[in-house]
Amino acid sequence: MGKVVLFICGSDSHGTPIVVNAEAQGMAPKTLATKYHQHFDEVFKGMGVNFDFFGDTDDQACHNRTQEVVKELMDGGYVYPKEIELAYCPKCERYLPDRYVEGECPYCGKTARGDECDMGCGRHLEPGEIKNAICKVCGSKAEYRKQIHYFFKLSEFKGFLLKYLETLGGTASARNYAMEWVRAELKDWCITRNMAWGIKFPGHSDLVVYVWVDAPIGYIAFTEEWCARNGQDWKDYWKDGARIIHFIGGDIVYHHCIFWPAMLKGAGYTLPSAVVASGMLKIDDKKFSKSRGNVIWVKDDYLDKGLHPDLLRYYLASYTAHNKEVNFAWKIFADKVNTELVGAFGNFLNRALTFSVKNFEGEVPDGVIDAEVMARISQTMAEVISGLEEYEFKKATDSVMTLADYGNIYFQNHEPWKLIKNDKASAGTVLRSCLQIAKALVIFMEPVMPAKMEAAWKQLGLVGSACEMPFQEALAPLAAGQKLGVPEILFSRMEEPFVKELDRIFKERIEQSESKEKGKTAKKKGEISFEDFQSLDLCIGEIKKAGPIKGSNKLLKLEVDIGGETRQVVAGIAEAYSPEDLVGTQVVVLANLKPAKLFGIESQAMLLAADASGKAVLLRPRDQVETGTKVR
Repeated sequence: MGKVVLFICGSDSHGTPIVVNAEAQGMAPKTLATKYHQHFDEVFKGMGVNFDFFGDTDDQACHNRTQEVVKELMDGGYVYPKEIELAYCPKCERYLPDRYVEGECPYCGKTARGDECDMGCGRHLEPGEIKNAICKVCGSKAEYRKQIHYFFKLSEFKGFLLKYLETLGGTASARNYAMEWVRAELKDWCITRNMAWGIKFPGHSDLVVYVWVDAPIGYIAFTEEWCARNGQDWKDYWKDGARIIHFIGGDIVYHHCIFWPAMLKGAGYTLPSAVVASGMLKIDDKKFSKSRGNVIWVKDDYLDKGLHPDLLRYYLASYTAHNKEVNFAWKIFADKVNTELVGAFGNFLNRALTFSVKNFEGEVPDGVIDAEVMARISQTMAEVISGLEEYEFKKATDSVMTLADYGNIYFQNHEPWKLIKNDKASAGTVLRSCLQIAKALVIFMEPVMPAKMEAAWKQLGLVGSACEMPFQEALAPLAAGQKLGVPEILFSRMEEPFVKELDRIFKERIEQSESKEKGKTAKKKGEISFEDFQSLDLCIGEIKKAGPIKGSNKLLKLEVDIGGETRQVVAGIAEAYSPEDLVGTQVVVLANLKPAKLFGIESQAMLLAADASGKAVLLRPRDQVETGTKVR
């Protein structure tokens, strides 16, 4: 598209998860971070993802730039010290930052870990906010001790953020989600932690900056490192108004659309032009979960099995809109490869090329390229560019596949196999038009399937590299008489036995994880007395009303009759049940649970449900019983 692009990424090497896992494996945090950084680098390269620079937030450049940004914020009056109460483990003799601590969310009452209510309302939690804290390492009850930490005046940026978010490009879901948080509440942000691993807070050797400060600053540091190697000035990107576009997971919108632009504004750096948030990943239509075995490892399960990286790249780009959930299942993957890449795209390229080589001495036939064909290519180019500019990669790939379908129909309708017998000139005109379509397909699909399209480019006998071709080149007519390459099958079918074997490996991993989890659960759950059980007020309730909760895709607001009394219940069942299907349903209710607020709505009871591979299945009486009947 003629744009000068710097493509950077890196490993987020700091934070408590690295320290916790390093301690569990008996190694230094630096050793573990380096191990995974190298692994990520290898997998990205194996998938044909070629960054201009793939950095590490523990690089010295990131340490230097982070401390510089923090000093700039301090000089601007945006950072201040404050004494707060922090969870402290007397047994481990240390403060408990982030993943070291677990307890109750102060907003919804659900189980939460240090900096996020990941099991409930999803809110970011500041140090000291978590209630009834326990140490994740030894399991001891934590106590609260006072200590001075440093805060970023995020609340001062509310007016700026509201205006900025109105103009932020990218996915609307990211923009709207951030806007809701800014409008509702914007608290000052604790930006220091009690850890040895991380980037030291300026002037305090006993504190490091919070990982969500240094992680995005890594983008600037990686740019600096690339510029130093290539004789350029990093300020051209981060001080002088380059278009900065972030591609992120949907679960870190809060950090990239609120914390990050406020930090950049306060320190005087270029603001992001767009934040493109992807949807989350499902495996076999279930929530992605490493602990449950519901995961496909790109290296072990895909690349090491001999599968070509371009097939997965195509699947992810074309499955659905970028901001929607992507589901991966081996059968769906195989069907998509066999139907679209083998049956449509690859079939057309091979037919057009093979027929031309066989009947025209291995050269592009003479003849005038059909004007309708050129118009169709021009239309496809406009659609592809529009899709990319809108960050709708499915729209772009769908347009290319539509052109491939058009090519197959064009070839079939013009019947060159009949023309060649009596009218070779007309057959040549048809085939030259088909080869022009093939050239366009290769150029337009190259960003998604670079290796396969490079091979197709060579088969067409074209000079240079497909990755260097501007889209406009698709409209440059193939020269009559140009030598063609050797036709080869571009995509091969994924046969059923191979697909079943891949699925067997996946299912086996889930079974092993479930078996291991059951073993853990059996060990963890201790016996309770009958008196303990009697203290639970369990009864049969009937759902009278049900509706969604604005801003949450997991929670529903219910009104439940428990026998002469109606309780308001907030339940995390929106992904399993639609509100209209719940009205009139009898359910098992825990009526004497302490009320809690979820998304600002009080929940006065709890519905009982089974966790079926991450999906909530409500417990219901087999037969209709009187509302309010006790469960004994």
